[in-house]
Amino acid sequence: MIIQYKTVKVSGVNIFYRQAENMKKPTILLLHGFPSSSHMFRNLIRELADEYNIIAPDYPGFGNSDQLPMNEFEYTFDNLANVINNFVEEIKLDKYSIYVHDYGAPVGFRLAVQYPERIQAIITQNGNAYEEGLQPAWDPIRAYWQHPTEENKEKLRSLLTLDFTKYQYVNGTRNPTVISPDSWNIDQFVLDRPGNKEIQLALFYDYQNNLKQYAIWQQYFKTYQPPTLVAWGKNDIFFGPQGALAFQKDIKDVGVHLLNTGHFPLEEDLDISVSLMKQFLAERVIY
Repeated sequence: MIIQYKTVKVSGVNIFYRQAENMKKPTILLLHGFPSSSHMFRNLIRELADEYNIIAPDYPGFGNSDQLPMNEFEYTFDNLANVINNFVEEIKLDKYSIYVHDYGAPVGFRLAVQYPERIQAIITQNGNAYEEGLQPAWDPIRAYWQHPTEENKEKLRSLLTLDFTKYQYVNGTRNPTVISPDSWNIDQFVLDRPGNKEIQLALFYDYQNNLKQYAIWQQYFKTYQPPTLVAWGKNDIFFGPQGALAFQKDIKDVGVHLLNTGHFPLEEDLDISVSLMKQFLAERVIY
């Protein structure tokens, strides 16, 4: 299966996306996290391409999509979700499953709440929807929410450095030497673009509004009961295993698997992730 690299203009923004086009098969929309892009799915797409139509966009300000200045684009999770929803409509996706990782959760769950009839299934890898999933690593960001001073803002800049970007990839892994440095170097290239760090700091501040959405997302889970696969890196410094287990409170058809790895399970546990996804989707999603 050929993977194509495309760009489409939506909401005034050029959105880059990867597609393994297989229109006769069920669609999976892959929604990336911080500080990554659709690049995080480069290996997963190849593994799923023969059986699914795979779409993986980059958000505005991430990867190969446009990075509009902050005075021209409001970098909030509401707005990222609006752009991705418009993207979905532009490329005419009527029904799809969502894979969410990290920032992909507040984007994807907003789409699910707005258009529940489109969502066939959910796969979450460290895509949080419960307060109990938030680890102490959030404390400096919480301090900025409570007291949005320049001092607290400046403290968060350390989260945008190469050292921390690499740390997100290797921390919690069994064998850091199997994690390709290409991942954190590509992410850091984008973070180091002029103006990008201010965008990321704006999203750090806006993340507090995702917590206010948790009850809405949980009500969606209870009401619509989307089949859900939770394949979670249990050693994640940001989103702990309690966040994975919490999905069991609201969804009946949910499988929770705690993988012995870190924030980016696809980097170390691609094979087991693919196996879990294929089995889960084959039993629940019919085109």
